[in-house]
Amino acid sequence: MSFRENLLKKLEINRLTGQIRKSIAPAASEIRLDKVLMRQLLALSTFEHRRERDLDLYTKETVEGDPLVLVLDNELPIYQTDVADVVLRKSPYTKEMLSIRNIIKILKDSDVKISRKEESLETVRADCLAGLDLSYTAEDIKSIAYDGAASLESKYPEGVIENLALFAELAGFQPAPAPFNSKHHVIFGKLARRDGGGVEFGPVVIYDRVHDSLGLIEEPLSGDDPEQIERYRGILDGQQKPAIRGGKVFEYLKKIVLSKQ
Repeated sequence: MSFRENLLKKLEINRLTGQIRKSIAPAASEIRLDKVLMRQLLALSTFEHRRERDLDLYTKETVEGDPLVLVLDNELPIYQTDVADVVLRKSPYTKEMLSIRNIIKILKDSDVKISRKEESLETVRADCLAGLDLSYTAEDIKSIAYDGAASLESKYPEGVIENLALFAELAGFQPAPAPFNSKHHVIFGKLARRDGGGVEFGPVVIYDRVHDSLGLIEEPLSGDDPEQIERYRGILDGQQKPAIRGGKVFEYLKKIVLSKQ
């Protein structure tokens, strides 16, 4: 796959991981693991699916010996043992429970369970990312900038947003926190959190989805400064204009990323 395809795949992996993480809750919660999204994430990994009894298992061979076996249930446990052992512990037949040795295995799995919930999710995410070649050339970055500017020129919002997302990932930009967010805009920027809880946000990229306009505020803005927030809101409302607008925003982002090489 090309660099662009690999980077888009990384964004999809991170998006799925973030949504799944929200569905993982303490045992007492009514919230349950989103198995649909988890299956989508596992499909991007090297874990292989197999159905045993009433269990959905995902296995991965290891160089250390026993494979990793993930059980797709609300706990999302990962075991390092063979599949037969996991099946015995998680879904035993009645006759298997007549053995004292088996009962001990069923009641205590800490000898083979290596992770659960968020830790297991991170293992799968890391596995998904491990196969991606995210090295890039200057031509790769120039291509993203060109495609973004062309999408803006041709009034293709999906293309603008996709290319902005690629640059946000490359530049280490984050979505806008309060008080900088807006439901009518796609906003990314460099976020710094200060001691005491304050935030500083900038440079800030602002795409107005309603009016199909793109701008960039170069100087960092303080979330605690009413004057700066008022001016920022004026830009969102279209009452003021940022210094960098249109296709020049993609040129600015291109320079940021290339300067990191």
